[in-house]
Amino acid sequence: QVRLVESGGGLVQPGGSLRLSCAASGIAFSIYAMRWYRQAPGKERDLVALISSDGSTNYLGSVKGRFTISRDNAKNTVYLQMNSLKPEDTAVYYCNVNVLLPVTRNYWGQGTQVTVSS
Repeated sequence: QVRLVESGGGLVQPGGSLRLSCAASGIAFSIYAMRWYRQAPGKERDLVALISSDGSTNYLGSVKGRFTISRDNAKNTVYLQMNSLKPEDTAVYYCNVNVLLPVTRNYWGQGTQVTVSS
């Protein structure tokens, strides 16, 4: 049973910081790329950051230089450090893993709300 559980969201002022965590279970965590997505009301769900099994990363252009994705394989956890937050970062943030075998499946956490407002 694959399970992803996000935490760390909340209310923060513009310019502030938050660190999101995603704890994974039911998969061989270290061999999978992990992703953070976000979705604002009325908007599509967008890929925010990706970290591969070898530690390479990729980011949505609008968060590059402000957000950092990292992973701790010993803890089966992926993190998203968010600095210099802007109101447009307000969204529900979701952790995701794509498992290819035996069939291709996407697994999602329940999401954690991030609100950036003064």
